[in-house]
Amino acid sequence: MMIENTQKMFVAIALMLSVGLMSCKQNQDRHTLKLAHGLNDAHPVHLSLLEMARLLEGLSGGKMAMDIYANGQLGQERDLMELLQIGSLDMTKVSAGSLENFVPEFKVLTLPYLFSDSTHTWNVLQGEIGKKLLSKGEQYRLRGLCFYDAGSRSFYSKEAPVNSPKDLEGLKVRVMNSQSAFNMVNALGGSPTPVSFGELYTALQQGVVDAAENNAPSFYTSRHYEICKHYSIDQHTTVPDVLIVSTYLWDKLNEQERKWLQQAADQSVEYQKQVWASSVQESLAEVQKAGVTIYHPEKAPFQEKVAKLYDEFKTQPEIFQLIKDIQNADQ
Repeated sequence: MMIENTQKMFVAIALMLSVGLMSCKQNQDRHTLKLAHGLNDAHPVHLSLLEMARLLEGLSGGKMAMDIYANGQLGQERDLMELLQIGSLDMTKVSAGSLENFVPEFKVLTLPYLFSDSTHTWNVLQGEIGKKLLSKGEQYRLRGLCFYDAGSRSFYSKEAPVNSPKDLEGLKVRVMNSQSAFNMVNALGGSPTPVSFGELYTALQQGVVDAAENNAPSFYTSRHYEICKHYSIDQHTTVPDVLIVSTYLWDKLNEQERKWLQQAADQSVEYQKQVWASSVQESLAEVQKAGVTIYHPEKAPFQEKVAKLYDEFKTQPEIFQLIKDIQNADQ
């Protein structure tokens, strides 16, 4: 995919240079890798990345380390992937929904109601299908290392709950910069409105959007619950996060360093699953304390509305086969 030279990308590069960041900095025999992401430093994914950094340093005997920049310091997800593509940043964590704009195969993971349950999800992501997907980004200079749990996404809104697709009619719903997310909200009757996650609080506050959709920890740690007092757990999508590394870095690492990095990533996944599960429960409890009402709408009406999205892939045999392989994976 052609790299866009956006203003944000240049600002991020300038910031990196100003604080002395050089990709894969070498101090004698020590490699310090630079990882940036858009989540805040209380998010369970950030905590899991800190654990990965600890694991990497231990596995390598101190020969490899990671510096992690949270809170969108170096840009949001698209900006960070573009920085990886030009070799100005080593690693990032992004949603599969954002990654689909660079690696088309990832769009299947954003389809609503693709996975039947958590067991099915992880059988796919940690099995052969997941491994093949992670390798698909190499031609775009983005190598996948592992998937992180990002739970299920559900709607939250300001004025009234979303208990059926009809409740979305006339609402401006924030979506990621993902065509699949656009299509889903359109199919459900809402008006999809792209807003970066870092700007969403203000967009909700100012009425640029009326509602959004995300998992419970993101709803809580972003403090969106201060504005949106209705959280409807329809669990329309299970979109994982993806830890990716620039092929510029990967190609510079020797075989042993690659093994250390991959092993640290794999081990951090199991830690992240545990942290995530605890965070979901804590987040739901905390937002309710803050006055949010939790709803559990029937899923069938939502499923019926989005079923047509699957048919659109019949003209793309390779993608359609991937969808069927995921649906038929061991559950």
